[in-house]
Amino acid sequence: MSSTQDAIASAEAHSAHNYHPLPVVVASADGAWMTDVEGRRYLDMLAGYSALNFGHGNRRLIDAARAQLERVTLTSRAFHHDRFAEFCTRLAELCGKEMVLPMNTGAEAIETAVKTARKWGYEVKGVPDGHAKIVVAANNFHGRTTTIVSFSTDHEARDHYGPYTPGFEIVPYGDLTAMERAVTAHTVAVLIEPIQGEAGVLVPPAGYLRGVRELTRERNVLFIADEIQSGLGRTGRTFACEHEGVVPDVYVLGKALGGGVVPVSAVVADRDVLGVFRPGEHGSTFGGNPLACAVALEVIAMLRTGEYQQRAAELGEHLHAELRLLVGEGAVEAVRGRGLWAGVDIAPSKGTGREISEKLMERGVLVKDTHGSTIRIAPPLVIGKEDLDWGLEQLRAVLSE
Repeated sequence: MSSTQDAIASAEAHSAHNYHPLPVVVASADGAWMTDVEGRRYLDMLAGYSALNFGHGNRRLIDAARAQLERVTLTSRAFHHDRFAEFCTRLAELCGKEMVLPMNTGAEAIETAVKTARKWGYEVKGVPDGHAKIVVAANNFHGRTTTIVSFSTDHEARDHYGPYTPGFEIVPYGDLTAMERAVTAHTVAVLIEPIQGEAGVLVPPAGYLRGVRELTRERNVLFIADEIQSGLGRTGRTFACEHEGVVPDVYVLGKALGGGVVPVSAVVADRDVLGVFRPGEHGSTFGGNPLACAVALEVIAMLRTGEYQQRAAELGEHLHAELRLLVGEGAVEAVRGRGLWAGVDIAPSKGTGREISEKLMERGVLVKDTHGSTIRIAPPLVIGKEDLDWGLEQLRAVLSE
C-alpha cells in the first residue's frame, strides 16, 4: 500500500468517524498550496473554513509564535501575563468595542455568547430568571456542543443528542417578519451568521442585517453576530456586517483570529454587556494564553493595514464573475457569496458535491462539499490571481467531463 493508503487505513482504524475527509494526506503546506505524503501538490481552496485566511506558514505569524514559544506559552488566568492586556485592547479597537472575553474554539465562543446574553437578560434587561429566549435562524451552524445542536436544524448534527437545551426560537433565515414575530419581552438576543457558511454560503436579502439591527435596538435585545467564518477579511471587509453598515452588540470571532497556527476565539462587546461577568462566573484555562495572544496580535496588526480585505474584495469580484459564467453554461445552478467566499450549486447532471470535490482533488485542487450538491470555495486571502485562475480552470474542466 502507498503511504496515503497506510495513513488513511490507520486513521480509520483508530479514530472516531466524525468526519469524512477527502482521501488526501497532507504533510506540508505553504501559502495557498499543500503537499501530500507522496509529494503531490494541491491548491487549497478551502483555507480551513477561513481559519487559514493568511495562508499556510505565514512568516509573520510563524515568527510571532516562535518568539513567544521561547518565552512563555501558558500561565492560566490565575495570573496576568504580558501579552494579555495588549491583545484585549487591540481586538477591542478593531471591533470598535470596549471589552474582550477570550476563549479557544468557535463553539466555546458561541457558548460564551449564549451565557452572556442570558446573564445580561436577567441582570440588565430584567427578564425573569429561567425564561430567557434567544432567536436563531434555520440552517445555522454555530458549532456542535449539546446546547448548540439544540437549536440546529441539521439532522446530522442534531439527531440522537437529546434531551435538548430549551430557550431557543428558530425562524427562517432572511425572514425579518418571522423574526419580528419571534421576538418577545423575554427575548434576550438574536444570534445569526451575517452569511451562513455551512448552509452553502447563503447571503441574506439586502437590508436584512439592517432590519435585524433596528429590531433588536427597538426591542432592547442583543444582536449577536457570529463572524467566526465570515469575519476578519474573508468577505472583503473586516466584518461581513460592514457590508450593510451594521454594528452588532456582540461579535463572536474565531478561526482566522488564530492565523491557522493556534485556536483562538473571543466574544467582543461593550462594557454594559460583558461587564455582567464577575470573577469565577465563567472561564477557560487556555483562553487568552500568551501564545494565542501573540499570534492573534499579529493577525490584528495585519488586518489593520486593510491589505487583506482589499485582496479579498478584488479577487472576490474576479472569482464570482468567473463562477457566474458557469451558471450561464448550465454546469452550475447557482453561485452565492461575497469576497473570496462562494457556494456553488452543481447541476445534478454533473454529479454530487462530493463527486466534484473528489474529481477536483485528482486534478490538484481541494474544496469541500456541503448539503449534497454544493461545493464551497474559500481560498486563503494570499492566493495569487494566477493560482486562483488555475483552480477555476480545473473546476471548468471537471464540469465539462
